[in-house]
Amino acid sequence: MMLMIPRGYEAAAPDEAPSAEAVASMMAYNESLQRAGVLLALDGLHPPSTGARVSFSGGKPKVTDGPFAEAKEVLGGYWMIDVASREEAIAWASRCPAGDNEVIEVRRVQELADFPPDVQEVAAKYPEMQGLARSG
Repeated sequence: MMLMIPRGYEAAAPDEAPSAEAVASMMAYNESLQRAGVLLALDGLHPPSTGARVSFSGGKPKVTDGPFAEAKEVLGGYWMIDVASREEAIAWASRCPAGDNEVIEVRRVQELADFPPDVQEVAAKYPEMQGLARSG
C-alpha cells in the first residue's frame, strides 16, 4: 500500500482541491500503474476538516469532529498495488508526480500467513473476511 501524506492537509479547508494540472499529472501516473497491471485500488480522501475520529477511552466511544488540532500528518489518499517486492513498491512510489509538500509511505498489507498459528486459527473461523482488501 502506498499512502499519500500531504503536509499541511491537516488544516485544509473542506472545499480545498488540487489544481487541474496536479490532477492531470496524477491521473497519468495512475494510468501507468493500471497499464502495468499492478493497481488494485486507489482513492483520494477529503480533508480532515470534513471527517471525524472515534476514540475509545475506558471502552466508550468518543467522537471528535475534524479538523484535528493534534494531527501532524494525515492521509490524503492511497494506492493498493500488487508487486513482487518492497523494492518494486518503492520504485513505483518514486515515480509519483508528488509535490515538495507530499510524502508517500510504503507499507506492506498484513496477510494471514504473517501471524502466529493461534491467530491464524481464530481468523480461519471467518473465511468470508479474509482478503477483502485485495478482492477488487
